[in-house]
Amino acid sequence: MKKSVIAVILGGGRGTRLFPLTDHRSKPAVPIGGKYRLVDIPISNCLNSDIRRIYVLTQFNSASLNRHIKNTYNFDVFSSGFVDILAAEQTAHNREWFQGTADAVRQSLHHMEKHDYKYVLILSGDQLYQMDYGKMLKRHIENKSDLTVATIPVNASDATGFGIMKTNEEGMIGSFVEKPDSGELDQWKSEVPEPYKSQGRDFLASMGIYIFNREAIIKLFKDNPDATDFGKEIIPKTLTEGLRVSSYEFGGYWADIGTIRSFFEANLSLAETVPEFNLYDNDRFIYTRARLLPASKLMGTTLEYALVAEGCIIEASRIVRSVIGIRSRIGKGTTIENSVTMGNDYFQSREIIDTASRDNPPMGIGQRCFLSNCIIDKNVRIGNDVRIVGGKHLEDGDHGDYYVEDGIVIIPKDVVIKDGTTI
Repeated sequence: MKKSVIAVILGGGRGTRLFPLTDHRSKPAVPIGGKYRLVDIPISNCLNSDIRRIYVLTQFNSASLNRHIKNTYNFDVFSSGFVDILAAEQTAHNREWFQGTADAVRQSLHHMEKHDYKYVLILSGDQLYQMDYGKMLKRHIENKSDLTVATIPVNASDATGFGIMKTNEEGMIGSFVEKPDSGELDQWKSEVPEPYKSQGRDFLASMGIYIFNREAIIKLFKDNPDATDFGKEIIPKTLTEGLRVSSYEFGGYWADIGTIRSFFEANLSLAETVPEFNLYDNDRFIYTRARLLPASKLMGTTLEYALVAEGCIIEASRIVRSVIGIRSRIGKGTTIENSVTMGNDYFQSREIIDTASRDNPPMGIGQRCFLSNCIIDKNVRIGNDVRIVGGKHLEDGDHGDYYVEDGIVIIPKDVVIKDGTTI
């Protein structure tokens, strides 16, 4: 059954809401959890669900994503599995780049014609969750559906940011609205089981995860050649054209990593004692590039709710509720709290570190620094005695060497912060 599925992971557009993290990379390539990339989440869910034919669609800043896919997901010669990048391309039949989620899949369908498949599983490349797609596919087949939409109960404050649907007693979707106004929410409440009902999560939101029958998606694209988006155009069309559309209610942890705030909080939640997203699961691994790094080295550091990746050399005084990325170097006397550091792409030699100057500190975080409410991108050089404190007291926007978004200070990739700087 699962061998009849092709998965398509949507790489997203320019990723403006995650800027500056998407200044030099696509959304699926943004690092998360100290050592992973966002694209590792849906790919791992596919592999754990025994779905091994996977396309990743992208068109912006795809170089690092291509490199990560190439270095990570290689199947043996006896397998028919693959993880392939499909970048937007101009052809004799289409001279436009991807115009939306549906248009990206439409333009890529011809690449799938050489494969035998019955179902298309469409996934987002910027979500944090663990799902067995096999269960969703089983429900899709049992319901004889043309389309199955994965849904999750949300409260009224979140409902205005999602596609909201209503279902009948059989779990079939009868109506759908994309990002409804708060004034019309009452008519979109659904019957949901406990504990969601007592939590006020009365609205069924689309997770942006779909299973289409092959014939259904081809016909929808043919009949609606100008439709570019699944949520705004294709999903409503399935209802007006009389297709069977069912809901697959997902009850686990799910986070949409669409903004700097959601990215920040999803990362920090991984450092909790028992995080809702479980990285320590024998049956649901999260796969990523095998870098063969040495174990991290810590000297006199107090760690409280910290997630530390491989290859780090840490002499800090204290690290609290933070994620420390691969190959991080943190100097003596430094305190880091409520922050995400992405680490470095390579190790610097001892000679380079020893000859560093005030204007050109080595990669990493220097001595006697204090960092709070920050995101430190890769290969950043922070000198000694630097103080960076994010919060609502800071004005959002571009401040030259750093950005502020919702009170969170973001130091972009490769930036140098000189000794004694205060932000």
